[in-house]
Amino acid sequence: MFGKSEDREDYQRTARPLAAMARDLPDGHTIPEHSHRRAQLIYGTSGAITVTTPEGTWVAPPQRAVWIPGGVRHAMRTSGPVPMRTVYVEPGARPHLPTSCTVVAVTPLLRELLLAATKIPIDYDPHGRDGLVMELLLDEFAPLAVVPLQLPLPRDPALLQMCQRLIDEPELTWTIADAASHAHMSERTLARRFVAEVGCTFGRWRQQARLLAAIEMLAKGESVTRVSAQLSYESPSAFTAMFRRSLGKPPSQYFSGDPTG
Repeated sequence: MFGKSEDREDYQRTARPLAAMARDLPDGHTIPEHSHRRAQLIYGTSGAITVTTPEGTWVAPPQRAVWIPGGVRHAMRTSGPVPMRTVYVEPGARPHLPTSCTVVAVTPLLRELLLAATKIPIDYDPHGRDGLVMELLLDEFAPLAVVPLQLPLPRDPALLQMCQRLIDEPELTWTIADAASHAHMSERTLARRFVAEVGCTFGRWRQQARLLAAIEMLAKGESVTRVSAQLSYESPSAFTAMFRRSLGKPPSQYFSGDPTG
């Protein structure tokens, strides 16, 4: 797009600290697991992008972006049509850049800088207007305090298999007893291992898994009523209450408004 390459490898070799690429991706598009030398900021202006790494899953609706450090293997999929705008960042370009995967807020200024950057040539003039835009983009990008849309994954094979089942079938209403039976361990053992490996209780992780599934469904344009039914909530109002409690606003408002709110 914009007369630029859509081959990510072309954005790894430039001498410039930043290189931005635009791709319009359809609903359900997947990008297999891969890695690249540069860090990557992944942003979609609509829909939602789900990024999966060996450590967990991150979901980014339009007010969020996902930061992936260089060398981290990751896969992606889209929910709804996604105009993806992504920036590849040279390691060490700024000392404040994160060293681990994270979801960050996209402020109005950062959004406009990201959109402008994708129209700038890969080998831009660092001393002209394009260089100033890229430098401002680097300065503006800083992780903000946002509700993390992250789903950490355990390394224990039995726990990982159990978690993957719940990710693939988010409508399942498993209790910890159901999960323990599936993982072939006692409830006490599962509870202890889960907190040790994931950093939260099974119940908290289960709610987060359903929340991320809900965001992906809503990004595709599905109604609150349909999403709540698909995820086995007692009613749309029960689902809306969970969503508001977790993210600070109801589903009807989530895909618009202040990204830092």
